[in-house]
Amino acid sequence: MRGSRAPPLPLLLLASLPALSPAGAARRSGGSRSVSQVCVEKSLIFRSNTPYSTDIVSDPDGQDPLFCVQLDDSKLNYFQQPQDVKESDFAEFLEKYGRHSFLAPSQVQPSFSAFYRAGDPILIYFDSSSVLSMLRQPIKMGASGLCVDGNPAGFLDSKSTSCTRIFANLSKSCMTDPALDAASYYRDFTVLKVPINDAVMPSMKVNVTAVSPPGAPHMKDNTCMNVVSEVIYEIEYSGTSGIQSVSVQFKVSNISVNSRSSLQQHFTMHFWTRTFSHTLPRSGNPGYISGAPLLIANSGAKQHMSILRSESDGRCSQFLRHTVQFGRNMRTGCKISLSPIPEDSNCSYIQQKLHKAFQGMNRTEDFAVTGSAHSTQAEEWMTILIENCSVEAVNCTSCCMVPVTLEIQILWTKVGLLSNPQAQVVGTRHFYHCQPLKFLDMSMVPLTTIVTFTDMTDWPEAPRGQPQMHWKLPFDIFFPFKMESVFKVW
Repeated sequence: MRGSRAPPLPLLLLASLPALSPAGAARRSGGSRSVSQVCVEKSLIFRSNTPYSTDIVSDPDGQDPLFCVQLDDSKLNYFQQPQDVKESDFAEFLEKYGRHSFLAPSQVQPSFSAFYRAGDPILIYFDSSSVLSMLRQPIKMGASGLCVDGNPAGFLDSKSTSCTRIFANLSKSCMTDPALDAASYYRDFTVLKVPINDAVMPSMKVNVTAVSPPGAPHMKDNTCMNVVSEVIYEIEYSGTSGIQSVSVQFKVSNISVNSRSSLQQHFTMHFWTRTFSHTLPRSGNPGYISGAPLLIANSGAKQHMSILRSESDGRCSQFLRHTVQFGRNMRTGCKISLSPIPEDSNCSYIQQKLHKAFQGMNRTEDFAVTGSAHSTQAEEWMTILIENCSVEAVNCTSCCMVPVTLEIQILWTKVGLLSNPQAQVVGTRHFYHCQPLKFLDMSMVPLTTIVTFTDMTDWPEAPRGQPQMHWKLPFDIFFPFKMESVFKVW
């Protein structure tokens, strides 16, 4: 008396009559129930839409056939009674059935290459504890932009990042949080020239030089003084010889203590090298190619002309700059902070600082006439003309005439054969525009840089005259009309 061994049929449509109980089914069949199942009379089932095969079992007494569904049988399922785990057996079962874990395995000393590659983390060494670590560049994380200090700085990855720190108790964090102290960014560790796998030798260490380091943070009148707001690393490298020097500059600010004090910090990594002329690619041969970098020279070293570049917050970047591309006009704008201004500084000090911001790290002296100019060929270079503005303020005793706009004007022309003309620069001028500013309004000064290329090519006359239009008319102007009359007659 068994139907199919399929599970109970959820799609089986039954009449709204109670099914017989297991005991009742056994009594109707006149015997004892040996298998756990529920049976109903076949007449109660008017439709079966189950995908499983079913059987109709006849009653031995000749009564109506029965439709039976087997009940759950624990002996037929796939579940097992779980084992009892005791404290003495725990480690044994964990070793037997254990798989991969989130626990880090024993740390193995990583192996490094013989020199830094682009993107490799920069290694630092703490002499006091003999610990090898990495130079970090904090980044922001999430929508709140909170600082994450574990981000390693990548070799040759010049970039700027910014993030926010929030302090629940600034009075305590002011003098205990290393992120606010400038000393934590250069003291007690050295930078390794190249990655090493053996003992750290003194010749492999490069000290970090702090430029005008500020004092330690301290509390004064419910304000945290000398808090680091910007960190700028300048790293000199030399090919596979690795890092040659490291310097760091700081900007500090003061934070008032309140219920939710916060600080936005900026971090900049700038990599540079003493580029030799033979390592810099050409910008054309011989004439400039449109879009190629404009070549300049400073004390004989060939480099690319660059202009100011803004950070994400609109401030002028000290190291990252836009490269001037031949034939493409450009315009950039950013704001530079002049604070803190020394008390004994004068107008000349502010003017020099703004001029230095326009010029960048290296002062531009000469420009290359062609894209393939050699630094040793004097005839291939010309001096850049510089036109400064007047330094005298007009009708203002407390004003200073400062440069706020640098316009780089470049004149160029095409020379050579008409079939293959070559572009060359014939003149470059740096023209400064100034305006009077009061000393009290110099915390943030907006600066603008404009680059314009002017084509002054004087095209010669064509070697031959322009093609003329030759009209060809029939000798008899009435010819078409004669032909029309002939067709009509025909």
